[in-house]
Amino acid sequence: MKVLSVIGNRPQFVKAAPLTRALRRHVEEVLVHTGQHYDPELADLFFDELDIPAPDHTLEIGPGTPNAQLALILQRLEPLLVDERPDIVLVYGDTTTTLGGALAAAKRDIPVAHVEAGLRSFVQSMPEEQNRVVTDHLSQLLFVPTDVAVANLAREGITDGVHKVGDVMYDAARLFAPVAARREGPAAFGLAPGGYVLATVHRAAATDTREALASLVEVLGSIGEPTVFPVHPRTRHKLEQAGLWDRLQTIPGLHVAPPVGYLDFTALLLAARAVVTDSGGVQKEAYFHGVPCVTLRNETEWVETVQGGFNRLTGMDPLRVAAALADGTPPADADRPDYYGDGHASDRIAEAVVAWR
Repeated sequence: MKVLSVIGNRPQFVKAAPLTRALRRHVEEVLVHTGQHYDPELADLFFDELDIPAPDHTLEIGPGTPNAQLALILQRLEPLLVDERPDIVLVYGDTTTTLGGALAAAKRDIPVAHVEAGLRSFVQSMPEEQNRVVTDHLSQLLFVPTDVAVANLAREGITDGVHKVGDVMYDAARLFAPVAARREGPAAFGLAPGGYVLATVHRAAATDTREALASLVEVLGSIGEPTVFPVHPRTRHKLEQAGLWDRLQTIPGLHVAPPVGYLDFTALLLAARAVVTDSGGVQKEAYFHGVPCVTLRNETEWVETVQGGFNRLTGMDPLRVAAALADGTPPADADRPDYYGDGHASDRIAEAVVAWR
């Protein structure tokens, strides 16, 4: 059996790390990297440190609008599908790469498997929501992480091919946390464990207008304690364009850093007092490692973390962010239900793919 897996950004590299290992024990896997995240050095770093096999094909999509990237993925992936003739195409998450892989496969009448299916923010204007909904409706195998995701699909009439398997990011967290814990972490910034906040921001809603970027600078300034901010390349570019980059660096206690690999980021997360983020993946990683999370959005796909009190939604409101950080609940050692499975989602996905054949 031949599985063609399509990945294109850093969260997908993390998800692929455990699943590729599990798949290759059972099937032939062809790995395609679209290049949606187009920083070669950082992409290579993720592949190296997570021990992901080198891609069999790279599409070199590079920067551009989502529509332009999607068009290139469809154009460049189709010939590979013709040549490779996979039995199934596997996609991850909710990015332009996800949608491109699913659409290209569906147009060639090749079955689609969607890892992290069934998530919903119920904000139709959100690009990620558009990508995940369309991909789910094109898929024959839907690998969902939670009961909520199963229910979301059922409401849309999708019940065939749905497998609740847990979360592959939890697999990765269990696999790599012991390695990350040996990294330098906060010591690189002269900070002590528990003595800082970790911040990440990259979504379009927080970076696509000068007004949003000004709010971001205000939010970071409201934290009022040492903060490590590894800046996504896209976020830095937008801040520079808006003339706010120099202002950002004058915020007291803010340690502005270049992007870091998965292991170094995990080392920083493990030792953080709290995390402030607009990332879906980081919300989960904070939960996995018992770090209180403040999410700079008004909604989340990971509703369990909010309902359980482990994650606070504040939007880009400095006062709400400061209040959530001051609250500091729940404590890092609070009991955390197994919302996202037992860390063996990758094995279940591999077994389901083989059984589906």
